[in-house]
Amino acid sequence: MSICGNFGAVCRMIKIEHSIFALPFAYAGAFLAHGVVRSALTGQPKMPSLATLALLTVAMVGIRSFAMAFNRVADLPYDSKNPRTAGRPLVTGEITPWQTWRFCGVMAAVFVAACAAINPVCLALSLPALALAALYSYTKRFTWLCHFMLGGVIGLAPVAGWLSVSPALTLPAVLLGIAVTFWIAGFDIIYACQDMEFDRQEGLHSFPARFGTGVALAVAAFCHVNTVLFLLLAGGACSLGFGWYFCLAATAGILWWEHHLVSPDNLSRLRTAFALNGPISVLLLAGALMGIYL
Repeated sequence: MSICGNFGAVCRMIKIEHSIFALPFAYAGAFLAHGVVRSALTGQPKMPSLATLALLTVAMVGIRSFAMAFNRVADLPYDSKNPRTAGRPLVTGEITPWQTWRFCGVMAAVFVAACAAINPVCLALSLPALALAALYSYTKRFTWLCHFMLGGVIGLAPVAGWLSVSPALTLPAVLLGIAVTFWIAGFDIIYACQDMEFDRQEGLHSFPARFGTGVALAVAAFCHVNTVLFLLLAGGACSLGFGWYFCLAATAGILWWEHHLVSPDNLSRLRTAFALNGPISVLLLAGALMGIYL
């Protein structure tokens, strides 16, 4: 066994497949920064360098792996009691808490090193980003706003992508970050509905546990309406072409279908609804590229 545990178990612990939620938005931020900044300077949008994209990828994988592993070890006392999470590697003993802490340390170092290689602004923000990613794991213990905290952490992805190319915070980057924050918060509230009774028993403060599934699903829908609105504003702020709006319309359709699949009286299709979010970030990355280059 390696210093951080079995490789397959580590991948299952951090749900490596869920990188699809954040990484495409980081790429979108980088390409949009080049499209907006470079086109303003030269009249011709250009692509970010492969070196920038590679470093951005390493940084995003590093911080996401850190955040997921930190969350798993922080939530171990609860995961060991919840039947839904009984098969997680930390619960079954495939990975030990000490190995997980070491993995967190390695991923944090990888993230900071990648940020340092990108530019001084990204390096300066790397430690606050790690702190926010770690703090999220404890917010469910004291506030039902935990879903928005998670959204805010992942909402930094397009901002990070933007800053990797143009180290100055601008309106389009902020609009993208807010859109992603609402998107993540919305589907995380939906996902939390399945643990509502468990959270109440354990004194955890998820939105469904505090307000019930009816209010939770209504707020999740409100979040996703805001997602579409802020993405619309971001497209206007970046002067994107038709491709962005086409993909945004498709995104709105997917979100509508997601909410159509669940209701306060029937959560049997909740996992299917959650899975619909997978293509959205890829779809919007495609929309950003078409909006810039076509």
